[in-house]
Amino acid sequence: MGTAMWTPGPLEIVIILVIVLIIFGPKRLPDLGRSLGRGMREFKDSVTGKDKDDELPEGSADTSEPARTTTASEQKS
Repeated sequence: MGTAMWTPGPLEIVIILVIVLIIFGPKRLPDLGRSLGRGMREFKDSVTGKDKDDELPEGSADTSEPARTTTASEQKS
């Protein structure tokens, strides 16, 4: 018959997190979490059909050239 899928318990999750901490170190963990979150968000948006281009209403895309800003050093001279 069919075999059930294995689900990790609390002890297994702690062991996995400790191994990840040892491999990547505490300095890289926030970056890893951030990139994992972005990837999951992009995947979810692509599956649901949500796209950044869809958020802009028709005809609101500004095709003109952006205004030039001057810095403080340019204003002095």
